[in-house]
Amino acid sequence: MLDRFRTPSTGFVRGWAWASLVANIGIIVTGAAVRLTASGLGCPTWPRCTDASYVPHGELGMHGAIEFGNRLLTFVLAAVAIATWFAVRSWSPRRPRAVVVATLMALGIPAQALIGGITVLVDLNSWAVAIHLAVSIGLVSLSTVLLRQTYHPAAWYPPTVPAPARTLAWLTYGVMWATVMIGTVVTGAGPHAGDPDTPRNGFDPAAVTQLHADAVFLLLGLSVGLLLTYKAVGAAPVAVRAAVVLIVVELAQGVIGFVQYFTDLPILVVGLHLLGAGMLAAAATWAALESRTPAVTRTPTAAPSPSPSPAP
Repeated sequence: MLDRFRTPSTGFVRGWAWASLVANIGIIVTGAAVRLTASGLGCPTWPRCTDASYVPHGELGMHGAIEFGNRLLTFVLAAVAIATWFAVRSWSPRRPRAVVVATLMALGIPAQALIGGITVLVDLNSWAVAIHLAVSIGLVSLSTVLLRQTYHPAAWYPPTVPAPARTLAWLTYGVMWATVMIGTVVTGAGPHAGDPDTPRNGFDPAAVTQLHADAVFLLLGLSVGLLLTYKAVGAAPVAVRAAVVLIVVELAQGVIGFVQYFTDLPILVVGLHLLGAGMLAAAATWAALESRTPAVTRTPTAAPSPSPSPAP
């Protein structure tokens, strides 16, 4: 294993990139489980679990075990990030952009842990919870960037599709971010606060839910437009497939969102919606990055040569 880290193949680096992506989406789901089981203050302080101990004691019950278990997963995430960084650092030929991405990913884990600790110290303030999720979404995006680089390792391609198509791709990515963050406002207004005594953000749940739905429809419309644009400009087949995957994820996420709304937010469905948020971030990132993949070159059809004139 150490030899593989010293001279990693592209497949080895790709495996760690996949591990990073799965781990960063997974921590979103486990964090959701903490909140949905009202275990957010199962360990009432940070960095210790209680004022007297780093680990939960029996009086904290199941809530303490759930919250402490999620804290322990941070160390797993950190181990994956460090292993990924070493693999990318030794990847030959050297790829500075990939090293930068892996470094940002590795630095993001302690930043995420710190924000999680502050979230506990401010009694699960909904805005702190939103920032905590935003860091996770950012790490999912970075993991996707690194993963894609293992599939396109030769170079950072210059833009090959028209500028309006690239603008649409990144606009779609930006609206994805807006949609997810509006979703955190909906969560802050809803019943799943992470602890029964945590106050809500004061927004009208129906109003912010409608705003979130409007953002989802805008995102879906832009994604369909991106797919049609990629087809129209002759983008690479992988770009077209990325846009299709993005639309499929959005439709699935929309169905889950409607189900949770009309069934009064059951915790299992809400958890699936948070899983979908991570997958949505990955899909939107990939679809936007594919705007730089070399487009299909169309060979112009040669004009038929004129027939020779008959001899006199």
